[in-house]
Amino acid sequence: MKRRTILKSAATAMATAVVAIGLMPSTAHAQDVTLRLHQFLPPPATVPKHILKPWAAAVEERAGGKLKIEHYDAMALGGKPPGLMDQAIDGVADITMTVVGYTPGRFPQTEVFELPFMMTNPVATSKAFQDLVESDLQASEYKGVKVLGAWVHGPGVIHTAAGVTKLEDMEGLKLRGPTRVINDMLKELGATPVGLPLPAIPEALSKGVVSGTVIPWEVTPAIKLSELVTHHTEFVGDEALYTATIVLVMNQAKYDSLPDDIRAAIDAESGQKLSELAAQVMWDNDAPGRVIAEKAGNDIIQLTPEEVGRFKEKAQPVIDRWVAEMDGKGIDGRALIERAKGLIKKHGG
Repeated sequence: MKRRTILKSAATAMATAVVAIGLMPSTAHAQDVTLRLHQFLPPPATVPKHILKPWAAAVEERAGGKLKIEHYDAMALGGKPPGLMDQAIDGVADITMTVVGYTPGRFPQTEVFELPFMMTNPVATSKAFQDLVESDLQASEYKGVKVLGAWVHGPGVIHTAAGVTKLEDMEGLKLRGPTRVINDMLKELGATPVGLPLPAIPEALSKGVVSGTVIPWEVTPAIKLSELVTHHTEFVGDEALYTATIVLVMNQAKYDSLPDDIRAAIDAESGQKLSELAAQVMWDNDAPGRVIAEKAGNDIIQLTPEEVGRFKEKAQPVIDRWVAEMDGKGIDGRALIERAKGLIKKHGG
């Protein structure tokens, strides 16, 4: 009898403990939400150091300690930069940052912002891009991912071993380009384009695969470009030779599965807020990259307005071909260009 009483008391205590645990707040489980952010740049580069990590920290703070965003830089989770969009779609990583043009032809309407001399002010252009994502592209081109931020970098610069002082100097140059549209522009200008993601530039230059590249000043320190080439060609005026489109995207199913408060924390730090921040930070960091080239004694060439006009006229067929291609896809290319220009102007560009 005594043994039965002891067993009964133990069972009662255990049941009480189980009930008590069940009644405890579920914050311990909420704190276990971890997202993996994967991207292709090294940790010291501007985008991970001054954009992605501060963004993630702000999101974590808003989430009140219930969320952890882990950073995997320089393709630490495996794969190649062109696969980053599919890694987000397939859930290999929860969040990825990528250059949209690394997956050629899959995001045709986004390409409107990469057309020659389309960009004026990178912040205005980024906000225009984000606007178009929210109104149209999220439901079409970016189905399968949630676009957390869309932006562009500062004015594209031509970096070469020999120097470009006039249009004729482009003839025959083997130049690395980042996207389909930009490579088409380089070809039209007389160069031989070689499509490569940014991390491949140093090796391609050292092995003679290319004799130059187009990238903004901001990212040149990350690949020590000023040690690899000695001439840098800038385009004066309100319109940049080119820019590239960049997105931070999240697996849609993962985003939808998050608790409301964590999703709200992500939303509060994303969208136009992230777009403007990213564009401004990248643009601001063009200056330090340029200073490094100056201190190295490299030749910084600024084309005259007349010479820029020659480049612009020469590049026009690229725009015409793109419009025709869009029309073939059932997209009004001319109307999309005018819309993009209108959105850029709306945001002060």
